[in-house]
Amino acid sequence: MDKVNIIGAGLAGCEAAWYLANKGIKVTLFEQRPIKSTDAHKTNNFAELVCSNSLRSNELKVAPGLLKREMALFNSLIVEVAMKNQVPAGSALAVDRDVFSSDITEMIKAHKNIEIIYGEVVTLDVDTPTIIATGPLTSDDFSKEITRFLGEESFYFFDAAAPIIEKDSIDLNKVYLKSRYDKGEAAYLNCPMNKQEFQKFYNALIEAKCVEIKDYEMKVFEGCMPFEVMAKRGEQTLLFGPMKPVGLRDPNGNTPYAVVQLRQDNASASLYNIVGFQTHLKWGEQKRIIQMIPGLENAEIARYGVIHRNSYINSPRILKDTYQSKINSQIFFSCQLTGVEGYVESAASGIHAAYNMYRLLNKQELISFPLETAMGALAHYISNANGDDFQPMNINFGIIKDLPQKVKKKERKQAYGDLGIKTMKEFINENGQ
Repeated sequence: MDKVNIIGAGLAGCEAAWYLANKGIKVTLFEQRPIKSTDAHKTNNFAELVCSNSLRSNELKVAPGLLKREMALFNSLIVEVAMKNQVPAGSALAVDRDVFSSDITEMIKAHKNIEIIYGEVVTLDVDTPTIIATGPLTSDDFSKEITRFLGEESFYFFDAAAPIIEKDSIDLNKVYLKSRYDKGEAAYLNCPMNKQEFQKFYNALIEAKCVEIKDYEMKVFEGCMPFEVMAKRGEQTLLFGPMKPVGLRDPNGNTPYAVVQLRQDNASASLYNIVGFQTHLKWGEQKRIIQMIPGLENAEIARYGVIHRNSYINSPRILKDTYQSKINSQIFFSCQLTGVEGYVESAASGIHAAYNMYRLLNKQELISFPLETAMGALAHYISNANGDDFQPMNINFGIIKDLPQKVKKKERKQAYGDLGIKTMKEFINENGQ
């Protein structure tokens, strides 16, 4: 029976292991935790969500929603478990992060075709079919091994996680429950600010002290930027970003000057995270700044925001759009290490890499997914972007192939979603699941 090594039991590694094991392939899944942990991980479970607990929109007319629908066509483990453990988040798919990762861990451990080996991998076995899914927190030693294998220097950028607040410490008389534009059920606690409150908060934020970065060159990724970095670009960056008040009228029908949103973080609704407030402020500064927000004057912080290193490879020079290495046909990469940015994108890359690994093991030609699909467009982007200035990318309709006919602007996103699902179903019917 064919065997595959998968290095890393994050979202992508678990998806890849699940896909191949269900195809009858013997999988050896390597995971360094709990033998060696990272600054960002808090548990020993697989597929831990270290930043937000949201897998973003569930709507087909939004690119992340399309991506999840496509993944479900491949019996995605991540989507299945997320749906079982979702917590209220309007039209988004948010989960109780602890139960989510615990369930995935148990399912992976229980699979008869998956062997788990704990401990840090420091040497790449290039003679064994392997999917590297070590993620953005790849250890220093294995990063060096990847660099040696690729002959390329890894790029580094910093990522940050948002603080989590205990619900019992929120003044519910000052906040109101609502989802933006009333989309889906009311699921967010909204902390409204008037202009004076916002400007006082803003001035304190831009002068607050941050954790000093010494070990690596600072390279901010636009899609996961610390909110204090956003603030230093000007007030409007926050007012059109995480503190945007549009679509969040209060119970009296008034639109605040600014709004801070809190999203439920666990099934018991005892914890809420501050949406878009990923940060690397010093902990004392975080508490001081957060307690300036109306309704959070007495906020108890269950988990402070942290900054951690994210690494990724120069995929346009290294990978084919099948996630196969150009250097060694038996080595595949997946996860955020490839430059796909986000939980869902990472998990999707695990399915995609495993799909083509299975074809390789069966001596079949590897297949590029259609560019009309979110999975295909994402793989095409990371393998065909400008290698001189490669940046990670979330899924969005801008990288998906143009629609074959003109569609009214208000109907365009839905048309992308409909075409993506139709195309993926046709692809599976022709080439197998």
